[in-house]
Amino acid sequence: MKYLINFSYFVTLFFLFTIKGISQNKTRQDSLRIAEINKTYWNEIARTVKEGDFKGYEVLCNPNAVLVVSIGNNKRSQPMTVALEHWKPGFSNTKNGITKDAVSFRFSQRIGSPTTAHETGIFCFESTNTATQKATKQYIHFEALLLKHGEKWLVEMEYQKSLATEEEWEALK
Repeated sequence: MKYLINFSYFVTLFFLFTIKGISQNKTRQDSLRIAEINKTYWNEIARTVKEGDFKGYEVLCNPNAVLVVSIGNNKRSQPMTVALEHWKPGFSNTKNGITKDAVSFRFSQRIGSPTTAHETGIFCFESTNTATQKATKQYIHFEALLLKHGEKWLVEMEYQKSLATEEEWEALK
């Protein structure tokens, strides 16, 4: 009986250390994926919006990507190419100095693998008319599905779920 208890104890410890090792490896893989997505996708989205770089923004979207919006009465699903054409004048206004735009992101959940990611959070879009200095700021709950194509992360689906509050934004720091 004494040996059976020691063996059970050994097996339990073995499994605990194995699970801990797997968990630490997954955490490291998650950290690497998140850092890569931040650098090559989210930071690039922020840069292109700030600079009015429409082409730079466009190449971050899979040509077959979908935009889903469910904000108030504004409910639609459409190809991202349609959304991009709608957003293009805003990029031109920024590029030409008519507006100053910025977007930033905070996340509540980031799930993925080396080649897939589902990101959930809030984005803050700010726009200032340079002539009048009138500024607007919107906080929006969103989800994004990303796939890695070669060395590049592209959005496959963006879901703008609902308006968020500044308090919800601050809670995600």
